[in-house]
Amino acid sequence: MQSKYLTIYGELVEQIESGAIEAHSLLPSENELKERFCTSRETIRKALTLLSQKGYIQKMRGKGSIVIDRSKFDFPVSGLVSFKELAEKIGSRPRTIVNELSLVKPENYIKQQLQITGKEEVWKLVRTRVIGGKKIILDKDFINKKYVPELTEEICEDSVYHYLENELNLSISFAKKEIVVEEPLAEDRELLDLEGFHNVVVIKNYVYLDDASLFQYTESRHRPDKFRFVDFARRTHVQKTHV
Repeated sequence: MQSKYLTIYGELVEQIESGAIEAHSLLPSENELKERFCTSRETIRKALTLLSQKGYIQKMRGKGSIVIDRSKFDFPVSGLVSFKELAEKIGSRPRTIVNELSLVKPENYIKQQLQITGKEEVWKLVRTRVIGGKKIILDKDFINKKYVPELTEEICEDSVYHYLENELNLSISFAKKEIVVEEPLAEDRELLDLEGFHNVVVIKNYVYLDDASLFQYTESRHRPDKFRFVDFARRTHVQKTHV
């Protein structure tokens, strides 16, 4: 049998996501919720704590709990996660459209990004990411065939990283990232639902294996209104030295 606080949590989530409880509004007080659900204050607090941990509310001392606007998706700047992992984290049901999957001889720009000097072939993978019925991300991946001999459309519709790590046993270690704002290209306008937006946020990823081999260069092109690019930073205090 499901715990009472989880049932309360689920009901409040449903009301928040349906808009019955609006973003930026205050939740009913703990006393009001306690009476509504005929339960203890401790059970209500557990439900509210879970809502806070999942990013639905912000507890404000002396004011109560404010509902957070979740119309934007938090995109971790410093993390290295696949789109599938991100979508599962935000509780969305995404869809991936594979626009192109081909083996190409890379042009000079891609050679420079992947630090290729020879005649290696590269997988060119273009995918549109659909969330909430809107095409809001265009991912353009270039993957060195030297490390990934085979790719299929089925793999690319699901999760390339899952395939690399679980089937090819590659150890993806770290990425260098660059974030810029650009005017949309013709390809962006064709494959994304830009709906009048005149800029796209582009995250350029240089992805390395644990032996420091650069195997992937990605341009992830985002419609700007649907994402918050977030990170966690802790200030390091510099010790004063006295001479």
